Amino acid sequence: MGGIRTRGVVGLGVTGLVAPLALAVTAAPAQAASCTTSTGPHQKRVEKFLGRPADGRQSAADCTAIRAFQAKHGITPAIGYAGPVTWGVMDLMNKQKAVGNKPNKDGKCPVNKGRIACVNLTLQLSWIQDGKKLVYGPVPVRTGRDRYETRTGLRKIYWRDIDHVSNLYDVPMPYSQFFDGGQAFHSVGLSMWNPPGSHGCVNMTKKDAKKYWSLLRSGDDVFVYGRKPGT
Repeated sequence: MGGIRTRGVVGLGVTGLVAPLALAVTAAPAQAASCTTSTGPHQKRVEKFLGRPADGRQSAADCTAIRAFQAKHGITPAIGYAGPVTWGVMDLMNKQKAVGNKPNKDGKCPVNKGRIACVNLTLQLSWIQDGKKLVYGPVPVRTGRDRYETRTGLRKIYWRDIDHVSNLYDVPMPYSQFFDGGQAFHSVGLSMWNPPGSHGCVNMTKKDAKKYWSLLRSGDDVFVYGRKPGT
């Protein structure tokens, strides 16, 4: 999320979730904390997700695998503990994968608007459709955290800036397409599952943000619905 300050002139599909560990844009730095020997409340489910022997007991190898997952997705502290935040990210990945290529199966995103960008906050997924035809996606996104929620409803893209810089947070927002006040689609160099979320914008990988930039135009509809877990 950011205001109107520019630099220069104004102006993923879910199939990848089959291998969720490979989807982060940039890995978070490894934490210096020691690897825990404690068995977490979600140990067995976390082990199963990671392809580890699902015996529900923490081992050194389990901890190493869990820490790697936590570091990659910016989950702190990255000490290999199978806690609720770690399992929550994995559970969301499983739910996203289950959507397949039918993100609007429930029909909640309007099919009478022509080309429209849809954002499902509950599943943290976005896609572009034209009527009932899926044009691109679904792709994982990172939306607003608690108290900075991405606002729901039907909006339109009203301003685009490929090299935008936030005047609130002084951070780059490449491929920005604003659709509701300071809220926009734009790319970030973070994992899409990095908690707790954005300051209201719909974060995307660079690949997906570039594709949205090429497919959408000012005046195109955007529909945001659902509720992000934890907000």
